[in-house]
Amino acid sequence: MDTLTLNAEAYYRMICSGANELSKHADEVNDLNVFPIPDGDTGTNMTMTISGGANSNCSIENGIGVASQDMANAMLLSARGNSGVILSQFFAGIAEGLNGLDKAGVDNMKDACRSGVKRAYSSVVTPTEGTILTVARDATNYACSKKCDNIEEFFANFLDEAYRSLERTPDLLKVLKEAGVVDSGARGLIYIMEGMYRALSDNTKEDIHISPVSGDHSVSTKVNTDMFTSDMTLKFGYCTELLIRLQDQKVDVENFDISKITDYLASIGGNSMVCFKNDSIVKLHVHTMTPDKVLAHCQKFGEFLTVKIENMMLQHNEAATFRPESAAGSDIKSKPKKKYGIVTVANGEGIKAAYEELGAYVIEGGQTMNPSAADFIESFQKVNAENIFVLPNNGNIFMAASQAAKIYTASDVRVIPTKTIGDGYAVLSMLSFESNDNDKIEHEMNDAMTGVDTIEISKSIRDAHTESLSIKKGDHIGILGKEILSDADTAADAAKKALDLSSMDEKSLVIIIKGKDGDEKESREISEYIKSKWPLVETVETVGGQDIYDFYLVLE
Repeated sequence: MDTLTLNAEAYYRMICSGANELSKHADEVNDLNVFPIPDGDTGTNMTMTISGGANSNCSIENGIGVASQDMANAMLLSARGNSGVILSQFFAGIAEGLNGLDKAGVDNMKDACRSGVKRAYSSVVTPTEGTILTVARDATNYACSKKCDNIEEFFANFLDEAYRSLERTPDLLKVLKEAGVVDSGARGLIYIMEGMYRALSDNTKEDIHISPVSGDHSVSTKVNTDMFTSDMTLKFGYCTELLIRLQDQKVDVENFDISKITDYLASIGGNSMVCFKNDSIVKLHVHTMTPDKVLAHCQKFGEFLTVKIENMMLQHNEAATFRPESAAGSDIKSKPKKKYGIVTVANGEGIKAAYEELGAYVIEGGQTMNPSAADFIESFQKVNAENIFVLPNNGNIFMAASQAAKIYTASDVRVIPTKTIGDGYAVLSMLSFESNDNDKIEHEMNDAMTGVDTIEISKSIRDAHTESLSIKKGDHIGILGKEILSDADTAADAAKKALDLSSMDEKSLVIIIKGKDGDEKESREISEYIKSKWPLVETVETVGGQDIYDFYLVLE
């Protein structure tokens, strides 16, 4: 199929196909993690991000410019993890390049992808080469340099160079070469582009429903009932999505014409309609005032696999607080705001309780459970403060928090670059709002992290090699920042070796935080080792209950 121009419906199909393709390979992308511990979540984060666009109620009837912006906005809110945020910015840049267009030709797509790369790079303070950024740039530059007679050729050229660029990522990033992997975010992008290309080249009628990814990453389905009260009148109808299995006893499945559905829906005022047939399955998306009529008509041809009906008044009324283009953040109800608020991220009941005692609002999350930008925005609303300071406590959460802070305009939101649980604890324990000066408070928060180290002890899930260590699957390793310090048979021994390699002579306190899989005897063993070797260093043992890491050792 030679596609000369791309309309909104086709682009929507491509996004859905890209999301599905990544979802199928999310675990594979997750496994491309640098450290040999079970914390890989890039595939999950990117799938959740692009799924926001695939599941958005985009305005297909208003052209590719408006539809792409709707999908990009949804991705910006769904974005989680650094790769997810960069991905959302890439598609936001593409939407900027398509702005004002009803349809897009090859030259339009070239300009849009250039815009996507530019925005993705600008979203990162210090761009790192050998990542998703590099592959997006290399592939775009190559595809834009080639003469393309149709959009399929453009995407084929993009993928050709993307594969080559992906293979070069270990040469650009030392940690990838040491781990023997390619960049996970770049691999995720290629899966998305493969899905988008397939939707074009095979004329795939892709199912909009996104396949689930492993792990507990379900999106909240809570309904804010305040968004549609008893005195309101329904104006925007219902977003209705159906997955229908055509039945042999009802229709000729192979030759079924979806116009039997679409013509009827048009006659009853349905709009924003997308209807695909793939073998015996029909996927329908429509905005309608009468979903009961839609259900009754469609059941003439088959039976429902899934049904989703949402009151668009809820979406409309929440838009002022959750959509980037409408200055998200204005309060639903005019409640008086407090002066200051703290939002932080933590995993483990003990750690969450400690943070809450120090006055913070805690978002459940951490490694493998990265909150989305929308999660942060929801927390900002709940905190309801004029000034909000955010502690991500994880380097892979910082960008989503920063993206949310830019979107939310109802408060002065400042994100402090806390990368570990120890950083967050140090900031909260020294926190003071007495100065009433946001710049000074922010400066003091950054100063509070100075000299704080957090060693993480976890079990290796595969054999691995570094310049100084040969790690076997099942060993315990000690990690400080981006370096594996130690390797041992037990968590306690890994902790001791890591402590020996740390600047303990400069420390006065070590907080030993036991995780779900940590052992009390080993916690005491670590504490006694510190007391015997560094008698002037105080130790505190506590139960954090965190996943993945047997122990956090916070050195102050």
